[in-house]
Amino acid sequence: MTVEVPILEADSLYHVYESKAEEGNVVALRGLSVKVNSGEAVAVIGPSGSGKSTLLKSLGGLMSPTAGRVFLDGKDLTKMQGTDLVQHRRSTVSFIFQEGNLLPHLSALDNVMQPLRHAGVDAVEAKKRAIKILERLEMKPRMKAIPEQLSGGEQQRVAIARALITKPKLILADEPTGALDPFTSQTVIDLFKELHEEEDVSFLIVTHSHDVGEFADRSLELRDGRFVAQHGEGVELGDLSQNRELIIDDLGTISFPPDILLELGGPGRYTVGEVEPGRIVLLSEEASKVEKSNERNWVKNCPACDYDYQGSEENRCPSCGSSRPKQ
Repeated sequence: MTVEVPILEADSLYHVYESKAEEGNVVALRGLSVKVNSGEAVAVIGPSGSGKSTLLKSLGGLMSPTAGRVFLDGKDLTKMQGTDLVQHRRSTVSFIFQEGNLLPHLSALDNVMQPLRHAGVDAVEAKKRAIKILERLEMKPRMKAIPEQLSGGEQQRVAIARALITKPKLILADEPTGALDPFTSQTVIDLFKELHEEEDVSFLIVTHSHDVGEFADRSLELRDGRFVAQHGEGVELGDLSQNRELIIDDLGTISFPPDILLELGGPGRYTVGEVEPGRIVLLSEEASKVEKSNERNWVKNCPACDYDYQGSEENRCPSCGSSRPKQ
């Protein structure tokens, strides 16, 4: 039986930015493991400063992790250097960045041709392929324009065309819609979805937006350099760090990742058992032990505008928008 090799796999990635500041070194990645199979789309979702860009650059061979290994199409990037690394990366992966990173003095057509020209493809063939892909992305009428003459959405389409021109096995995208308006962002997401479904292109996208990750087969939540949760198809809990953190804010609020909540017993009422410094025991209460007298029901009329809910279970007033309380 032939075992399919993942297009991308990382094991126990750490990255430390050295600093002479008072706060000391910054640990951007804390033992991350992740795998992307051929034809799979994976989104890494997290806020600014969570380690997304560092992760993407490490996975794409643009920077070396402090520790850990990265395998791109079966080859260990952490053991490759110089020309070998550049050639393997060029033949396997393409990048899409937030700002497009187009060469400002070149037309859209010339920007798209660049990867082929670097790969040694002659100008006539490169131009033929570039026009074909720009036409597919509805950018042929604008192919002679330079980047400053293009809108944000048009620039991103050119960047996508440039990423696709080499027929890569994997596309790594860093906040690909971060500089776009909502309408244009959705257009780009729809294009990614089409490429993923019809061309079987593998994606790994890092983003702060859950909307961008909607087309992905699987999404991972990144916080402070660790994966704290996974969602979607083919979830692999092994990708999650074994020493994940649960962060409690100043108000005492804590959010449990879905897999931990499932192991805990699911949503419900819990009593506090033992409490020690750095340790707390939660005990699930059986439903039969919850007194009915403690149950609360939705109010029948809106306290703000007196709207009659008429037995509805809505939790927001359709008349004035106020939240519906319980009594």
